[in-house]
Amino acid sequence: MRRKILSSMILLVFVTVLLSTSLLTLVMYRQLSEDMRREMNNQAVYIAAGLATEGTVYLAGIKGEHEDSRITLIDSAGEVLFDNRIALSELDNHKDRPEVAEALATGRGEAVRMSETVGSQTYYLAIRLPDGTILRIASTTGSVLAALANSIPILILIFTVILGLAVFMAKFQTKRIVAPINNLDLENPTENETYDELSPLLLRIYNQKNCIDRQIKELQQGKEQFEKITENMAEGLLILDDTGGVLSVNKSALLFLKAKRPAQIGRHYSNLNRSIWLQKVAETAIKGQSVEELFTSNLNHYQLRATPIIEDGETKGVIILILDVTEKQKAEMIRREFSANVSHELKTPLTAISGFAELLKNSLVKREDIPIFSAKIYEEATRMIHLIEDVIRLSQLDEKKVPLAMEKMNLLEMAKNVGVRLLPLADQKGVLVSVKGDTAYIKGVPQLIDELITNLCDNAIKYNQAQGTVSIEVTEGKEGVLLSVADTGIGIPVEDKERIFERFYRVDKSRSKDTGGTGLGLSIVKHIASYHNAKVEIESTVGKGTKIFVSFPKPA
Repeated sequence: MRRKILSSMILLVFVTVLLSTSLLTLVMYRQLSEDMRREMNNQAVYIAAGLATEGTVYLAGIKGEHEDSRITLIDSAGEVLFDNRIALSELDNHKDRPEVAEALATGRGEAVRMSETVGSQTYYLAIRLPDGTILRIASTTGSVLAALANSIPILILIFTVILGLAVFMAKFQTKRIVAPINNLDLENPTENETYDELSPLLLRIYNQKNCIDRQIKELQQGKEQFEKITENMAEGLLILDDTGGVLSVNKSALLFLKAKRPAQIGRHYSNLNRSIWLQKVAETAIKGQSVEELFTSNLNHYQLRATPIIEDGETKGVIILILDVTEKQKAEMIRREFSANVSHELKTPLTAISGFAELLKNSLVKREDIPIFSAKIYEEATRMIHLIEDVIRLSQLDEKKVPLAMEKMNLLEMAKNVGVRLLPLADQKGVLVSVKGDTAYIKGVPQLIDELITNLCDNAIKYNQAQGTVSIEVTEGKEGVLLSVADTGIGIPVEDKERIFERFYRVDKSRSKDTGGTGLGLSIVKHIASYHNAKVEIESTVGKGTKIFVSFPKPA
């Protein structure tokens, strides 16, 4: 812009100076021509006066003295009587000359033409003398041009100086014109003090800037919201373009793929993970087909779902969801094991009941043995009922549908009641049970809390050593109420600690029939604790005993 303004101004100055100089030259030419005519007129008057005083003798005296002007004396018939430059023999009759004819008629005549004699453009002035003769004075325009030519160097100098000064001023003025534009504060367009002509443009810039700022803010908010959502997703999210370049990847996806975020955006997805399963789903989706794939990595199970983004029949990108289905797979495995275990646990007492009943039906049992067989049937039926009740209870706890209300209760008092209730079993096993601690209150379902303490103590007694002990303690702290049940029993190996809360899992499978349990006790304990927002922790040493802690939150 600055160059265009400067070029335009210089061109304008050049044209202006050129026209001014041309007009000045024309004016000078006309002025010099007028001066020449005035000088010739004065000269004619002077010579006429000389002729009137001295006659033709005067002409002889001036011959050759006026080389700039040609002086000719012509009689009324047109014959040349005198000429200061050309011999009379070379001159013809001048009566037909326009200026001579006009002077004979009116007393004065003027003409400008190419002189046949001199061979250049000449100005002629003729006056009629009192005796009837014509005095003619001629001067060529070359003298005017010569005078004008003498002024050309000065004109060129003036032209150059003016042009240079004009160019300097043009540069200076251009800088002044452009400076306010260059110094515009486009962040605050309406606060600029500049040309009025720019106000509409600045107003449009202001409105456009507000519109752009609003759109950028909306885009930024949308981006931040998208990032917040994707970053807090448990599922991994990977978005690719149509060439496999990474457009977006969230924290979960990086964790599952064991990759780092820096320098991943824009790079090919293979830089995240070079496994075959990722390549398979990505390439299939890029070709326009949705695909699902299940794979295992470091004992974890993942499910990939790749969906192509298709527009106008072409794949524009790919969305890949990575779901950690480890817990789902584990739950499915536990469900299958649970189904198998329930079937097995129910089949055993049913088989016994069926066998004893068949013997009684066919009268194959002695009369005196009937009570024994009936007791066996009753024991197995009772065992089956307990198993079914435990399964129902677990189902209720899983679905959070326990048909009992919560209330505030004294945990130490409940622990003492359980201890008293289990004294016969403890005496039978030769185990000493003790209850101590602080009076502490929790909020819960009394029947469930009673069952939790009972299951913990029942296991502590059944899996204890002869002459062992079971210590039940309740303590109240700043964060909540802690229930602990410690025994001096067989202990739990490290590899079994994570599994003892699974359904039907037993550490000592050889003693499972002897203890008579269903294998659901600790699983029920964990579910009851979870139902009451409590945490269960375990400490155990093989051969020395086990201590289980249940920490309850304080009642609101």
